[in-house]
Amino acid sequence: MKDHAVSSNRAIQQTLATYGGLLVAILALLGFFGVFAKNFLTATTLLTMANSIPDITVVAVGMTLVLIAGGIDLSVGSVLALSACCLGWLMVDLKLPLWLASLGAIALGACCGGLNGWISAAFRIPAFIVTLGMLEIARGSAYWITDSNTKYVGSSLGWFSDPIAPLGVSVSFLIATAVVLAGQWLLHQTVLGRTAVAIGTNAESVRMAGIRTTAPMVTLYAICGGLCGLAGMMQSSRLSTVDPNSGVGMELSAIAACVIGGTSLRGGQGSVVRTFFGVLVISILQTGLAQLGATDPIKRIVTGGVIILSVLLDSLRKQSAIR
Repeated sequence: MKDHAVSSNRAIQQTLATYGGLLVAILALLGFFGVFAKNFLTATTLLTMANSIPDITVVAVGMTLVLIAGGIDLSVGSVLALSACCLGWLMVDLKLPLWLASLGAIALGACCGGLNGWISAAFRIPAFIVTLGMLEIARGSAYWITDSNTKYVGSSLGWFSDPIAPLGVSVSFLIATAVVLAGQWLLHQTVLGRTAVAIGTNAESVRMAGIRTTAPMVTLYAICGGLCGLAGMMQSSRLSTVDPNSGVGMELSAIAACVIGGTSLRGGQGSVVRTFFGVLVISILQTGLAQLGATDPIKRIVTGGVIILSVLLDSLRKQSAIR
């Protein structure tokens, strides 16, 4: 009985140590903007924030998995745009049903991601270079498919982003939440997740142990690409259009959310749930600053400062733990 109580206390302490800092930061931001921004702590504002983050959330989940494995994907924004444009082309030009067009868009994103992972892992080429190349290829392909024009897809996707009457949140938000939970489960409860951590910690040791790293890396990058395809659907449903310019800079936002959530850019460490908290921090900051009348440059400066501060605090916390 005593052992059970001790283990329960340890579990609670570990949970607080893992998530407590970010939860305090989120509550502090909510409190600050609630005081200084007149309409911030209202149901309308909070639900609007919730319904605006599904696309960046699912992209950040994929980015987290890749970063933990010691990789990086700079092409996520362009793959999102390409997948969305493919969705519009399949629906509008080829008149395919929504479900089939959606599968095609997600599959295209997964193929782009898988190709990134295969080239990087099989040929030992830095992921930074490979995904930078895919960034240009996917963006150019998006322009090519749409003739550099925005394409209207109508209201057939509207249900995806429309708030559900009793809850006030959209289907996209519920799916994004499910993706976060599935990503956390994959990372901590599956062989693929444990392999990703091992590769990110020391890829050479994994290879010397006789474990092939190519297949896991291809899978992780394919998951990231497929989630970009899903994010493209979410964004298109919200705007009722597909735009070859969509997703510009999303790779930076996704990496920022991961870093704020404590994911190491060196690999081997991270949490999908903490990344979701990182998305919330960025969303609260941007919404609150907008309601205070801050200009876009000011919002970018503050967000950048928060990223640097979060990395600094995390580094100090790790050094303190070592001592």
